[in-house]
Amino acid sequence: MSKKHYTIPVFIPELACPFQCVFCNQRKITGKQLVPEDSEIIFIIENHLKTFKEKERIIEIGFFGGSFTGIPLQQQQHFLELVQPYIKKKKIQGIRLSTRPDYINDKVLELLKKMNVTTIELGAQSFDDEVLKKSYRGHTAGQTTEAAKQILDHGFDLGLQMMIGLPGDTLEKSLATARKIIDLGASNTRIYPTVVIKDTALHQWYKNGKYQPLTLDEAVDWVKEILPVFENAGVKVIRVGLHPSEGLLSGDELTAGPFHPSFRELVLTEIWWNLLKTIPEKTKHKTLIIHVPEKELNYAVGYKGKNRKRLLTRYKAVKFIADKQIARREAFFVV
Repeated sequence: MSKKHYTIPVFIPELACPFQCVFCNQRKITGKQLVPEDSEIIFIIENHLKTFKEKERIIEIGFFGGSFTGIPLQQQQHFLELVQPYIKKKKIQGIRLSTRPDYINDKVLELLKKMNVTTIELGAQSFDDEVLKKSYRGHTAGQTTEAAKQILDHGFDLGLQMMIGLPGDTLEKSLATARKIIDLGASNTRIYPTVVIKDTALHQWYKNGKYQPLTLDEAVDWVKEILPVFENAGVKVIRVGLHPSEGLLSGDELTAGPFHPSFRELVLTEIWWNLLKTIPEKTKHKTLIIHVPEKELNYAVGYKGKNRKRLLTRYKAVKFIADKQIARREAFFVV
């Protein structure tokens, strides 16, 4: 039996980031305004640990919300030291963090290794230098490549995050970024559609007509092409779409762009429809029974039953059955 994996998220906004990426207002995206106090971090850890029921489990602390290695080394060490008692007692098995490619160097990596960090996620965003430049990202694709190699050379698991729909981006460029992430040896990734957040350069460009985000349908169409590329390469896709913070859910901070709290489900609905639409059309008096993998049942049925409704235009009745014998994303149907 595989162990259940949990990540306890602790958000550490980098208050002094010198870069002004056009899409970024980190505090509004994460919903976190201030660096948490030690007591708050400990409370977050303790509170999460109480909720995990499985005995066979792997638990990580995740320092997210900014570029962790961009804060002073002494402060990095302080946050990491708060976790060490939990690691010594084997309540927590590792630490993961997110940062920028140009905030990686040997000194930083040596500290992280000493403090039991296991996974480092880099915000690559794109491996197209034109896209990076237009987004005022502040680093090149080459710097990301070099940082990724350093991380792997020091024995960490590598995560490479990407964004779609940045200024100058195309589906072809995003697919090339996905393939580069695989080539560099990343074990995991996150796919974020670019949205327009208030008080960002992108917000101003959007108001001036200089930038148009992807529509929700366009973003879904892009990611339904990208996601299988990672899956086929064995790269774990940790997240698809932005985390639904309060500001994004309420719309208070979101100006435009393809945000949806169930974005991944929308994508998988369309991936499944690509399979299901090949089922031959029959007359309306027929009943269709479809066997699908147990873990994929909801996606096969579709977001709000979308795929079932599509098939009901062809059949009198449609029944989906979760089949433990099917491991891959495939369907067997009986008419």
